[in-house]
Amino acid sequence: MDYQDIRAMFAQGDDARDAGLTAPETVARYTDISYGPHGKWNLLDVYRPKEAGDDLLPVIVSVHGGGWVYGDKDRYQYYCMDLARRGFAVVNFSYRLAPEDRFPAAVEDVNAVFWWLLDHAAEYHLDLDRLFTVGDSAGGQLSAQYNAMLTDPSYAALYDFAVPAGKLRVRGAAYNCAHFQFDAESKNPFDQQTFATYFGESWRELLLKTNTLDHITPAFPPAFVMTSWYDFLREQAQPMCRLLAEKGVRCEYRLYGNEGEEYMGHVFHLNLRLKEAERCNDEECAFFRSLM
Repeated sequence: MDYQDIRAMFAQGDDARDAGLTAPETVARYTDISYGPHGKWNLLDVYRPKEAGDDLLPVIVSVHGGGWVYGDKDRYQYYCMDLARRGFAVVNFSYRLAPEDRFPAAVEDVNAVFWWLLDHAAEYHLDLDRLFTVGDSAGGQLSAQYNAMLTDPSYAALYDFAVPAGKLRVRGAAYNCAHFQFDAESKNPFDQQTFATYFGESWRELLLKTNTLDHITPAFPPAFVMTSWYDFLREQAQPMCRLLAEKGVRCEYRLYGNEGEEYMGHVFHLNLRLKEAERCNDEECAFFRSLM
């Protein structure tokens, strides 16, 4: 399956999941804000509960998933507005995708969003002292990687762009059905094709460079790590929590669903019609509040 097939398959599933959803009337939307030079791929939205008025709000930055080859902010708008209803300002953005723009383009775009936050926090009444991240699947990998860059100068030094370390701090992060570990020795043809699409021909060498797990320090943000019974990345969640515990980083692990509930699959939390999604998103926001 090539990246075009993946895009078509993911789009079909997302269309079915979100059919009939509309923007909540209780959420204010600031849309299509440019944060970088790459056109439609460098646009973001900010969502805020209307009842908050001009109050400073804690901020959630959402990094969407899609196997590094698919997705944009429009696909995540309903999920992000649902988080905003819980009392947060939510930043939802698109980033450049592979293979048109390979690694490290997506990481550069995540970084540009954080620099944008520093420049525009006052304009959108964003409290950067209460800053959080969420990411699922490939977006979980990107957000974990970026949180490692913010907290390990030696890791950030591997890249030729500056991160705003020391200017802001991520208080906590949620990783939803996230991809954490790249296996440079994988014999799985799908893995090899996916990694080559994202990284290019030098994918094995770059996998070693980008291994976030080698750069987790005690300064890494407290984490909420969740998966589900039929998540194909389920086996990556508990090792991440064990690693964080070894580093002295607070981690809360959740496994949602039960055997036989096959609808509880990968990134189920995006399906706002599921009671389990509501519970998961409630619990993540409660975790963030516990860190304020």
